[in-house]
Amino acid sequence: MISTITTFPALYLTTLLILVSTGLFNTYMGLRLSADSVSEVWIGTLMAAYYLGLVCGARLGHRLIVRVGHIRAFAAAAVLAICMVLAQMLIDSLWFWLALRVIAGVSLVTQYIVIESWLNEQTDNLRRGRVFSVYLVMSGTGTALGQLAITMYPTLDVRPLIFVAICQALSLFPILLSVRSHPKAPVPAPIDFKYFGRLIPQALLTAFLAGNICGAFYGLAAVYAVKQGLTTTQVALYTATTVIAGLVSQWPMGWLADRSSRKTLVQINALGIATLTALMWGWSAWPYWFMLLMAAGFGVFQFTLYGLASGLANESIDSDRRVGLTAIFLMTYGVGACLGPIFAGALMRFAGAGMLYVFSTTCALILFLFLRTSRQAVKH
Repeated sequence: MISTITTFPALYLTTLLILVSTGLFNTYMGLRLSADSVSEVWIGTLMAAYYLGLVCGARLGHRLIVRVGHIRAFAAAAVLAICMVLAQMLIDSLWFWLALRVIAGVSLVTQYIVIESWLNEQTDNLRRGRVFSVYLVMSGTGTALGQLAITMYPTLDVRPLIFVAICQALSLFPILLSVRSHPKAPVPAPIDFKYFGRLIPQALLTAFLAGNICGAFYGLAAVYAVKQGLTTTQVALYTATTVIAGLVSQWPMGWLADRSSRKTLVQINALGIATLTALMWGWSAWPYWFMLLMAAGFGVFQFTLYGLASGLANESIDSDRRVGLTAIFLMTYGVGACLGPIFAGALMRFAGAGMLYVFSTTCALILFLFLRTSRQAVKH
């Protein structure tokens, strides 16, 4: 694992800093809006607005990278993300925040396209699972650290937002100062939805449903935990436990993915998610330690889905389509992550907090059944 980390240290450090800011921001928003008695529908909509920006921004980010290159595109996106966080401190309006979250999604998806296409372009298929697993470990570590950082700010004032902006600013340094060879300029090419849809349908559906599950979790898990009567510290530990379990399992899952069928692993993950989330519907008032245990198991299966889907997609794609594939993949994930908080938030609003995990169970079962009955073209 150490040798893999030293292959792309700048990209991994940048990923860590970006996700610290995102993890802290999402947890802060959930707690802040719940404290202000904002409805779950609004909370889910604000989270969905970020993913809407992610979907819309994938095409813009792709074009920007083609035009000015990876490094300049990343720098411009990071500056825009910082401005959106700082602007949120100036005006306290849900409608204004909604617009800011869309713009922030546009900027962040450009950063993700730069990092993921860079990693995939300079990695062969025999190491792709392990390289991408370290990327996801850094993502999970950053998210968990960001979620735990909220415990330093029990009053939920503007200080967490300042911390978010600082982390975004620091994420520029590893990329700008990297001595590793930069990716070659991508060839201008349209994002062909039909081409990718025919070639990698299983990978795209996995990304879409993983987006639904993860978007609902990030937007509403803190709300679910508050509804269970947990304190602010317990909420932070509950959400962080899920993320930490996911990041710890990334390397073993990546190792397995390089040596076995990624499709089979996706099916196992789907069954694991369906089983664990069924216990969290609200059948019983579980003790806190058991809630943490279920959250950890859920994190293992939930947060390794995206890496498996990415590996499944990239093993069938030519190198000159990497940037386009990354854009399509993030758009697909973003559509799911945009819809997930809206549907789950509406269900929670009208049928109780446990509907968050009813929604996750449904997504997992759909994924399992689709992979059981479909075939994906393989082009090595």
